Amino acid sequence: MTLPLMPKATAVWLIDKTALTFVQIADFCGMHPLEIQAIADGEVAQGIVGYDPVANSQVTAEEIRRCEADADARLKLLTTSLPGPKKQRGARYTPVAKRNDRPDAIAFLLRNFPQLTEAQVGKLLGTTKDTIQKVRDRTHWNSPNIKPRDPVILGLCSQTDLNAAVTQANDRLAREGRAVPQPPPPEADEAA
Repeated sequence: MTLPLMPKATAVWLIDKTALTFVQIADFCGMHPLEIQAIADGEVAQGIVGYDPVANSQVTAEEIRRCEADADARLKLLTTSLPGPKKQRGARYTPVAKRNDRPDAIAFLLRNFPQLTEAQVGKLLGTTKDTIQKVRDRTHWNSPNIKPRDPVILGLCSQTDLNAAVTQANDRLAREGRAVPQPPPPEADEAA
């Protein structure tokens, strides 16, 4: 069962402003009736300011009046048609076990998709422009051991995200009137 926002503050408001029973308020707020009684007696939640569930679209005034008239009735929380909060993509976490694979993935993207900007590579793999530049210039501390490997297979990005980034980069090149580079043919040591 979903509960109202700030259940204790909502209970304080319902006790002060309505004629609902302790059981009705407890049921609506997800609390025990004895806790509601303690709030009403001033033993609990003394400094809590009441939170108006009507003004905040959690319950209607008609619903409260209906439940005040019938002690057996239960308040129903309004369902909102608003979508939940959008999941924002923050900094991408790469597990410790996969961190050494990141330079390999950078080398793969730089070789096979030169049209990608450093910002796009950084966003796809969750890395910095400095690391990308070091892999490109072969000044990375582990340069002798870097072997270009597909970041999708390594689990550092999804194929959908990679395809979207490549399409976006190709569209940018087309707008600028430049030719879209073709990836190099696969090397013999990769086929083995």
